This record gives sequence, C-alpha cells and structure tokens, in this order.
Amino acid sequence: QVRLVESGGGSVQAGGSLRLACTASGYTHCDYDMYWYRQAPGKEREFVSSISSDDKTTYADSVKGRFTVSQDSAKKMVYLQMHSLKPEDTAKYFCKTAKPSALVVTWSPNCLRGVDVWGQGTQVTVSS
Repeated sequence: QVRLVESGGGSVQAGGSLRLACTASGYTHCDYDMYWYRQAPGKEREFVSSISSDDKTTYADSVKGRFTVSQDSAKKMVYLQMHSLKPEDTAKYFCKTAKPSALVVTWSPNCLRGVDVWGQGTQVTVSS
C-alpha cells in the first residue's frame, strides 16, 4: 500500500524559507508523477507544483520563481523548497501521487492502486 508522509513544515516570518519533504513508501517498480497541493483555512485545496518521473516540473503562478520542486527517486522523496515566503502561503501542504505522464515509465497494473494517494499534510505558517 502506497503511503506518503510530509515533513518540514513550521512557522517562519515573511521572507523566510522552508523545505518540505514528502517520503513515499509501500511500492516498488512504479513511476508516479508527484503533486504538491495546499489548503488554507476556509479555502479550497489548490495546486502548488508537480514533478513528473522524468523531472518535468510545473508551478502555480502564485509560487513561480519562489518555490522549487525536486525529487530523489532512489529514496522515493519529493521536496518543495520555498523561498520568499508570504503570509498568503500559510496553509497545510499535501503531497499526492498521480499517474505518470512521461513516455517511458516503470509500470504495472498493480501500480494503479497507488494513484491519487494523499499524505496527511504538514502545516506552514508565515507571519508578517
């Protein structure tokens, strides 16, 4: 069973930095795209960033130039480096698996069980 655990959240002042990590376990021989989402109190969950198994990245406009997503496939870890944090970045951050988008992937039917798995989230609080 695929399991995701986020870590690295905390409280920082505006302009500060944090690095979030998402540790995946419970699967082998599956390439997933990985997504970061966030949810602020009273708001809907929103897309932050993604990284494919072949390291293609995407970002929400609100974080472009400030956040960087990366991964260590061997360790099954995905990172979200956040710089120049703003109070509006305050939210709970989640990582999620997705079907791979790369042309060449390691995949089997069993890998479908690990698609759309969410972690429990890690809280980021940015004070002004």
